[in-house]
Amino acid sequence: MTKWRTLLLATAAFNLSFLIWFSFAPFTGPIGEEFGLTTWDLGLLASAAIWSAPPGRIVTGWLSDRFGAPKVFAAVLAYVGAFSVVSAFADSYVAFFLSRLVVASAGVTFVVGIQHVAQWFPEEQLGTAEGVYAGVGNAGAAGGALLLPRLFGTDWRSAFLVTGVAAMAMAVVYVLLGEDAESEARAREASERASLREWLHVATRYGVLGLSLAYVMSFGLEISMNGWLPTYFREGFGSGLVVASTFAATFSLAAGLLRPIGGYVSDRLVREERDVLPVFAGRPREQWTVVCLSCVVVSLFGLTLAGETGSVTLTVAAGVLVGASCAFAEGAVFAQVPAMFPERTGTAAGLVGGIGTFGGIGFPLVFASAATTLGSVHAGYAAVAALVVPIVLLNAWIARPVVARRAHAAGPFDPASSPERADESDD
Repeated sequence: MTKWRTLLLATAAFNLSFLIWFSFAPFTGPIGEEFGLTTWDLGLLASAAIWSAPPGRIVTGWLSDRFGAPKVFAAVLAYVGAFSVVSAFADSYVAFFLSRLVVASAGVTFVVGIQHVAQWFPEEQLGTAEGVYAGVGNAGAAGGALLLPRLFGTDWRSAFLVTGVAAMAMAVVYVLLGEDAESEARAREASERASLREWLHVATRYGVLGLSLAYVMSFGLEISMNGWLPTYFREGFGSGLVVASTFAATFSLAAGLLRPIGGYVSDRLVREERDVLPVFAGRPREQWTVVCLSCVVVSLFGLTLAGETGSVTLTVAAGVLVGASCAFAEGAVFAQVPAMFPERTGTAAGLVGGIGTFGGIGFPLVFASAATTLGSVHAGYAAVAALVVPIVLLNAWIARPVVARRAHAAGPFDPASSPERADESDD
């Protein structure tokens, strides 16, 4: 069936995009040596890998609704691949840094695939389908950490050249095999709704605001750790390049491959009408999201405690728990997004996915700052955990039935759409 082909195509393309996005992480050691970089410089490089993602995701989400996912996905893969090749021949750190900023926009493909998959799957399968897409796709980071050092050793230039060519080849495949939606009518409806007025409306709904911040502390945290963990294991435990990358890959595998579970549980709770947090009765998707976000906070504190013991085995295990918590939370969030905004999935996914990546920009700086100011490379995880507690509380507030039932229609900047007016018509 075409919907399964679409899921396979989108997943494969996003997996490659994610691998390219973080292909620099396993090579921070040799890159740092070649260009004379400090630990702070490496933290900045990890942060910079995310800079283009927030605005890029917001724009490409809208573009996917307007012009169709296949065209947008292919265009992004083509130019990302070209600049990856350029970065392989950079002869100065400035040239390298600037070209990798462009390559980092590979991360915007996430929302393109979310829109594409949503255009083919029914509501009761959305959480699972999107979880498979994003989970297996996110595992591309682990693939990069595991495969690239083994295939290319410390030769990061060859790695960037080969992955760039692969991206351009995938762009051609997407053009040839991709179809916009299950029907012309559905594709046309998404295109017609892709207006500035609709974008502003979606951007200011309680649902988008809460889920965007939830994605900051789940996916934003995941991508920050994808870029930071090889440095962390090298600095904190004296591991070599391959060993540090392998330790880091255990987190990426958990964060990627377990994500479908988050979406599947959300779907199943809806089908069975089961409450896991009775205080939010009748809102199973929201309840599951709050549970997952709480697990992220607890596991982050656990990772700091494990690191302080000096046991690399315990630290790797704690990192896997953080990755699993992020995966479940991400799956829960993107089970809600297309279900909440079925006609504007690309726009909503672009906003949630774009804002969520800000965590990837800020958290590496927290990790690096904690290592410098607190004298412990392990303390940054506890600092991030404390910072994100208000996000959990905000999502718990939105999960209240009186707010949740109109979270797609009510917003804080629109007094007339107060969530308490649940008897009024949506939109």
